[in-house]
Amino acid sequence: MIQHKTVSLADQVFERMETDILSGKYQRGEILTESKLSAELGVSRTPIREALRRLEQEHIIEETGKGSLVLGITERDLEDIFLIRKNIECIAAAFAAERRSKEQLESLRETLELQEFYLEKHDAEQIKQMDNRFHYMIYQLCGSTAFYDTLVPLHKKIQKYRRISVESGSRATQSVKEHRSIFEAIAAGDSAAASKATLEHIENAHTHIKKKGKQ
Repeated sequence: MIQHKTVSLADQVFERMETDILSGKYQRGEILTESKLSAELGVSRTPIREALRRLEQEHIIEETGKGSLVLGITERDLEDIFLIRKNIECIAAAFAAERRSKEQLESLRETLELQEFYLEKHDAEQIKQMDNRFHYMIYQLCGSTAFYDTLVPLHKKIQKYRRISVESGSRATQSVKEHRSIFEAIAAGDSAAASKATLEHIENAHTHIKKKGKQ
């Protein structure tokens, strides 16, 4: 059931439904109705209706007249998202190396060390959470609202596929090592190295996801 917190109920419902769709709980082709979602989430239809409208704007559902059709993320979407990330996220990392403050760098270090800690504990959920935080912090460190607003939604949209990486011990280990390389480049203020390390990280993640998809 949705918890009533400071964040508006409509925002909570939207975030919950977005996560459920992008994580694969609701499969592509499934029909969602207001009555079903209202009963499942324990809220009235009004915030459900608002959330569905926003999800349609995100192009992850489509109204059919009989309910909302789950579109999710297709293989073509996945390819396009990684192409965009390879081009834009590398620039964000380079900017982060140039613009980060001492305080921001320490926060990024703490996030990386937590991810390394949870890796040793084999805690996949916490590894994923720290992975999210690490990337989002770089988007913040780059000092550009436009970059942040572009990259965060893209990162969210591939969460189902990123979970595959987190649940693979070898890939999770390699991913954290790649994060360490990105961090060290940013800490050194080396924008070229930060960009290169980020590109390698994204390419390796993409390759791993494609291999898993063929198995």
